[in-house]
Amino acid sequence: MNKYKYLGILLVPFSVYIALSSTGLLTFLPLVLLFIIVPIVELFFKPNHKNLTELQLEKAQKDKFYSALLYTMIPINLGLLFLFLSVISEVVSTIDLIGKITSMGMALGVLGINIGHELGHRTNRLEQFLGEILLMSSLETHFLPYHNSGHHFNVATPSDPATARKNEWLFVFWVRSQFGSYKQAWQLESKRLSIEKKSFFSFNNRMLIYTFCHIALLYLIYFFFGLFVLLMYFFASCIGILLLETVNYIEHYGLLRKKKKSGRFEVVTPMHSWNSDHMIGRILLFELSRHSDHHHRASKHYQLLDSHESSPQMFTGYPGMMLLALIPPLWFKIMNKRIPN
Repeated sequence: MNKYKYLGILLVPFSVYIALSSTGLLTFLPLVLLFIIVPIVELFFKPNHKNLTELQLEKAQKDKFYSALLYTMIPINLGLLFLFLSVISEVVSTIDLIGKITSMGMALGVLGINIGHELGHRTNRLEQFLGEILLMSSLETHFLPYHNSGHHFNVATPSDPATARKNEWLFVFWVRSQFGSYKQAWQLESKRLSIEKKSFFSFNNRMLIYTFCHIALLYLIYFFFGLFVLLMYFFASCIGILLLETVNYIEHYGLLRKKKKSGRFEVVTPMHSWNSDHMIGRILLFELSRHSDHHHRASKHYQLLDSHESSPQMFTGYPGMMLLALIPPLWFKIMNKRIPN
């Protein structure tokens, strides 16, 4: 039954569906679930550092259940987005409006960007395309070329916008990381096309294609649902993006690779990402919180990720750490002394 624990992710779309179909406090149900209930529960459970045995790894690698679950989230995410677009213009109460926008934003972050990230690391072009669809639903498609070719190469160095500096406020990081990664995505794509001797203004330029797709998506929403719905969708997308950037912030805060005499940085190791083995966060984010191993071996599928003793450890799961990051003075007080020397 071990693999079926990942079905816990269904709590997220179910709570979002209830939020979009309800009024009053229920419109905030995903927020309550992920950022109140989960952090409280995780305080009472010890992290699970156990890794799969060789036999379990072999079985998990061959089992199609893990990828099938990811694929299932694609129509679910798109279905929730369509429901949001269909009902948001009918909302009268300001509180309900905020609740539904927040809930949809959380779906776009957890189901759209996070699963898009997982599929974007796959070598199969179809799986990458499915990841692009999920990322496009959150207006964050540039994440793919930047993350794979930029972040994983420059992580824990001053060249990486998604690596938070020590004593950097989260709210400053949001802006620097988002705009810095977008700029690098264009630079990386231009460099790739130059190396492959392909035209910048062609269908080979992923950033151009992504831009056209985003414009088309926004136009279709405007055409079928109107300007008000388009604006509400934009706000929901921003919430999803802020969730991503908050995760980026806690994953690498204050960690830097040392520079060698040659001028190159040392190789990325599990020491250059914060790790969390708290089970609920691991399940709801498809093992994203075992981030140290993800950077150590980026090609590994989520169910195969290991915990490393050498990794700096978070004292709770991702949701709790994300809440803590919203209070910079408290974050600095707790986390700065945990940064390895």
